[in-house]
Amino acid sequence: MVRVLGLDVGSKSIGIAVTDELGFCAHAVTTLERKGTARDVVRVLQYCKQYATTKVVIGMPYEMDGALGKRAVRVQVFADAMAAAGAEVELCDERYSTVEAEAVLLEADLSRKKRRQVIDQLAAQVILERWLIGQRE
Repeated sequence: MVRVLGLDVGSKSIGIAVTDELGFCAHAVTTLERKGTARDVVRVLQYCKQYATTKVVIGMPYEMDGALGKRAVRVQVFADAMAAAGAEVELCDERYSTVEAEAVLLEADLSRKKRRQVIDQLAAQVILERWLIGQRE
């Protein structure tokens, strides 16, 4: 199976995760500070190259009723830019991914500072794991 990148796209940062070579599980990689859509796409494509993939799963922050709110519209702009740059983009419902990631970090008893440093990449991992589960079903 080809590796897949998972993204948690926020207004200030982008969390990145990647699958293992077998496509069995996801691993947090890093968090990028946002620099503007065009520059962010270039930087994410560098991670695609590093992990030999063009497939990117992006978490879509739907509203609780499933509608597209302001955050989702911004993420859609980024997803469209990734697709225009040649990435194979899939969207995945990311509702509660950050809450789930925060719970894991609290259980691990990480300091608030350390949690802030890794929360976005862990949320990307949660999004990618959800997508992987959906692929198996």
